[in-house]
Amino acid sequence: MNEFSIAGRIIGRNASPFVIAEMSGNHNHSIERAMEIVDRAAEYGAHAIKLQTYTADTMTIDVQQDEFVISDKHSLWYGENLYELYQKACTPLEWHEPIFNRAKEKGIVAFSSAFDATAVDFLESIDAPAYKIASFEMTDVELVAKVAATGKPVIISTGMATLAEIDETVRIARQNGCRDLVLLRCTSSYPADPAEANLASIPVLRDAFGCQVGISDHTMGLAVPIASVALGATVIEKHFTLARADGGVDSDFSLEPDELRALVRESELAWKALGTPRFGAGDKEKTSLSHRRSLYIVKDVPAGGELTEDNLRSIRPGLGLPVKYRQNLIGRTVKNDVKRGTPMSWGLL
Repeated sequence: MNEFSIAGRIIGRNASPFVIAEMSGNHNHSIERAMEIVDRAAEYGAHAIKLQTYTADTMTIDVQQDEFVISDKHSLWYGENLYELYQKACTPLEWHEPIFNRAKEKGIVAFSSAFDATAVDFLESIDAPAYKIASFEMTDVELVAKVAATGKPVIISTGMATLAEIDETVRIARQNGCRDLVLLRCTSSYPADPAEANLASIPVLRDAFGCQVGISDHTMGLAVPIASVALGATVIEKHFTLARADGGVDSDFSLEPDELRALVRESELAWKALGTPRFGAGDKEKTSLSHRRSLYIVKDVPAGGELTEDNLRSIRPGLGLPVKYRQNLIGRTVKNDVKRGTPMSWGLL
């Protein structure tokens, strides 16, 4: 399970989680807003800003009926025509390079999800440092192969995918040159129910495929991505907007700036808390050892006097003999007068 870097930022257990702010369609077709999203993502601590590279014509065809209209009444986009929805959500190709440059100026990584071969060619022309493959495209083996052949890091969301489908996708990616791979646990509903996150899948993905793992999260709030860190997530992706009240195709399940800051901070704390397997007093615990219970003389005992249940007790602090010796000491005698409050030691006998 190799660690690697994207534009100099380490992806792996030796670094805090790589937090990706997904812009998606939250620019609301304003390049000024898109640039502000980049600025706020950087200001509030994201490590990367991610775009989506497609056009309505590369995603679908302009048909106004049947399966080309979203019929799921629980969907945020119920009743919308697919072609028109992608027209509304897409990021114009001519914005990509300025956005990439703005991100570089602000000290964060910019990359994108490629949705077809033309998107890969375009992103290569502007030297994208990494690629994302969305859950709905992960079974597009030709796309996977083309992205892998760039030799750049690849992040793949696995929403809806069976273990067999993930295995096929990973094999194709590896066979076509992908060395640096991240698999993201994902629930492909919008917004997603935390009860359907099934984060226990994360270590399974890591162990089965020997790669970095993470989460692409569509739930509301921070509980799910923070919990993912404890299970080994090294990458966290969340949709990001300036304000949900501004609307937009993804705004309902997107983080606002203060929430993004909290995600970065809390995920780093969760990562730090993992530490390594260890037992015994840590460096900052050593002074607390003196506050353990131990054996103390709690009543004055004259020279030659006997130790009893009444005058030898287990109390705090911890400067006397360990409590495990108490029954061995009862009935023994002391050689000198011992005052109340004296820690018990073998030298008193």
